Amino acid sequence: MRIALNQPVRPDQLSDLYRRAGLARPIDDQARLARMLEHANLLVTAWEGEQLIGAARCFCDYGWVCYLSDLAVDASLQHQGLGRALVAAVQAEIGSECQLVLLSAPTAMDYYPRLGFQQASHAFYIPRPAH
Repeated sequence: MRIALNQPVRPDQLSDLYRRAGLARPIDDQARLARMLEHANLLVTAWEGEQLIGAARCFCDYGWVCYLSDLAVDASLQHQGLGRALVAAVQAEIGSECQLVLLSAPTAMDYYPRLGFQQASHAFYIPRPAH
């Protein structure tokens, strides 16, 4: 297994990973996934040979905040430290001046504190309209 920084990922590879990870994303909309990849400015990925097995997709200003938009690990490889390794690689890249933030899926609320995240009670969001 190898961890890579900003290695190109095709939309179909990301779709396949999200499907295997059980992540609720638009996995059948290749154009939308392409935009998601194109506009993320920090992408840390994990590979087993040529297969994408993990990804941390982020938006970062490298001075104040980094938003971890997606953390996906192949379900067959979860609970082995891969998510922790991806987050550590993000932290190493952004440095100590940046705060790492995310919105957790309800099913992962107990996971992120184990990685050192603190739960915030002061976050707001405008939900996407239902399509």
